[in-house]
Amino acid sequence: MKLQTYEALLHSKYRLALLLFLFLNTATSLFFMLPLGKASSLSWSIPTLLITFFSLILLSWYFLKPKVELPILTVTAFIMGLLWAWQIAWRFSLVFYYDGSFLLISLISIFFISALTLSDYFVAFCLHTAPVTLTVLALDDGEHLLVLLSTIALTLIGFTLQHMMRRRSDRFTRRLVSQLYEEKETYSDLSMLDPLTGLYNRRGLKNRLENILENHAGSHFVLLLDIDHFKAYNDNYGHAMGDQALARVSVAIRDAVRSRDIVTRYGGEEFLVLLTNVNASIAMKLAERIRQYVLDLEIPHRFNERVSTHVTVSAGIAALYEDDFDQALANADRALYLAKNRGRNTILAYEDLLHSELSHPADVI
Repeated sequence: MKLQTYEALLHSKYRLALLLFLFLNTATSLFFMLPLGKASSLSWSIPTLLITFFSLILLSWYFLKPKVELPILTVTAFIMGLLWAWQIAWRFSLVFYYDGSFLLISLISIFFISALTLSDYFVAFCLHTAPVTLTVLALDDGEHLLVLLSTIALTLIGFTLQHMMRRRSDRFTRRLVSQLYEEKETYSDLSMLDPLTGLYNRRGLKNRLENILENHAGSHFVLLLDIDHFKAYNDNYGHAMGDQALARVSVAIRDAVRSRDIVTRYGGEEFLVLLTNVNASIAMKLAERIRQYVLDLEIPHRFNERVSTHVTVSAGIAALYEDDFDQALANADRALYLAKNRGRNTILAYEDLLHSELSHPADVI
């Protein structure tokens, strides 16, 4: 299952805020349709009907089209604020004996809806509460000005402080997510690299191989190399010197091939090179160049005297047919086996072996 990105989570949060905002507006508008008292028979108004209708239309749209992204919260908040201002003014004019408590309760109700649903959206909060606030102050005509202003001020101060803390928390979360993503990418890259040589390991090879087979048409060759008599080198020179030799050989291999070729430390003293988009002739030339580059390092190896007095490599090379990497690897391994039996410090192509009568299955390395 693909994990949601942080931006996707933010959009989901935005969507839920809008749905809750519409639901609370619908519920509040239905409550306002209740009769004012025994003396009142009129329980509905144009603004409450519009609020209910508008909210239900958007709620239905969002439930029927869950994947549609509509950044309409700010516009919706402003429209709702205007309709609520209209509703409060209409309701206030019905009965002459209303005191300031109606206006205060109406103001607190709108602030409650806004603070509950729009706490992360400062502009939408202001646009929703501004029309109602101005209407309430105008209708009160200064009779309860101090109470109303105190309510407005305390609400705005509290909301502003909360919004600032949320913004700081959001910025911190974004930085943390970005840092974690970068570290994940770094560790992912490191997990595909051999720590000693800096070459790809088998996991890195698999990752690159999938990309190459999917996106690069043409002929490819698998080249399997092995350092000659490396166990004797380690036993007599020590593992520290063995590691240095491996590191130097890996650099020589990397320098001998093209940038688009994939060089892998396949295991121990064994290397694999995937030669991409190349014909058989060029592949053999590249393989021979690797052999010569390693020899030119002139790493002393007096336990390799039957081959050379320096570190050498043997290699087997095979074409990759029909994206069958495992078969190509097996063919290259067979050619490498025979290259070692034929004296080492040499390269054999599997295709040449098919036409050769010199194969000796009973030979051992």
